[in-house]
Amino acid sequence: MRAKARSITAVVVAMTSVALLAACSADAEAKDGQQKEQGSSTASTAPPAPAAPTGPTAGKAPSELLSFPSSSRTWKELPESGGVKYANVRGELAGSGSYEAFVSFPAGKDNPMHVHSQDLPTVVLKGTFYADIDGKRVQYPAGSYYRLPAGRPHLSGCEKGEDCLLFQYQDDHFDLEPTTAGQ
Repeated sequence: MRAKARSITAVVVAMTSVALLAACSADAEAKDGQQKEQGSSTASTAPPAPAAPTGPTAGKAPSELLSFPSSSRTWKELPESGGVKYANVRGELAGSGSYEAFVSFPAGKDNPMHVHSQDLPTVVLKGTFYADIDGKRVQYPAGSYYRLPAGRPHLSGCEKGEDCLLFQYQDDHFDLEPTTAGQ
């Protein structure tokens, strides 16, 4: 029961984070558009690096605002991924421990059959992502959410036409273990 409560809290925190990030991104884009319309030649300065939260623990909301405008994303390519990139918001997707990160998939990029060692909650922000589980393909267009159970073999990827932007988070590092169907 306690694990379920932590999972629900994690989903609420992640969805709130996504809403705040979307609002910040829309506000920044609107301001940028206004400057362009006014012909402003004033150079904008980069926003300060996001402040790290001060010790939130599982099941508790952060004690201070975590602000992460889209202009402050630093993208890294996931090794041997065929162009999949990530931008950490909290923690390190490719490290150890919990993380929250944006993940960018090139349009048409498919993952092989694989599993994850822990549940993988995902919010689709752009494009159409898909998961093929037990032979059934489900498409997740922008605005969708899914939580893939740990140990469930599946295919996944980004449909052709538009790159996919995802927001993912886990209690420990990200993993993708190739497997074959039925294992």
